[in-house]
Amino acid sequence: MSVRVLVVDDHPLMRAALSALFETDPTTEVVGAVGSPSEALHHVVHERPDVVLMDLQFDRAFEGARATREIRALPNPPAVLILTNFDTDADIIEAIEAGAAGYLLKDAAPEEITGAVHAAAAGQTALAPSVATRLLTRMQQPRSALSARELEVLELVASGRSNTQIARQLHLSETTVKSHLAHIYPKLGVNSRTAAVAAARERGIIGRA
Repeated sequence: MSVRVLVVDDHPLMRAALSALFETDPTTEVVGAVGSPSEALHHVVHERPDVVLMDLQFDRAFEGARATREIRALPNPPAVLILTNFDTDADIIEAIEAGAAGYLLKDAAPEEITGAVHAAAAGQTALAPSVATRLLTRMQQPRSALSARELEVLELVASGRSNTQIARQLHLSETTVKSHLAHIYPKLGVNSRTAAVAAARERGIIGRA
């Protein structure tokens, strides 16, 4: 039996290209090609695909991971395979934690994409080589490099709070907050609040804004 695939991408040309790719493979069947997460959910319920090929960004909003989580929460859900241009640690981790069976980049070779779809349908994991390397690096440098308190401080910095506000919220002195930041910076290889937040988001230590 062929693998039933739902393509989800907000670019019409990309939907057309992927549909054309799968039409050349007799072992796959495109059951839909839609441009939004809401359409994807509708088609998953009514078309029952085996695999959803999901982009991450829709009209400049990163909704792919959220849609993946919603799809995977359905009864007897299909596998979701991410196909995107974005390969930052935060994007990768968020998608995998949402339940994605794999993560590919849009510059992948056609046979890599079709192979990943079949792997996902068979319950296997499919990761682009660069993505697998990033995940391995992250495992070797876990977020535990920052203490729980340092993570709290960094997350509040990311939310836009000043040292005074952070100190008040965490019941610390401003001197202690500055001390935590002084420890955070070298761990992330940066020397400013803005750079610390950017580096932490890039590595998936804290979430996207």
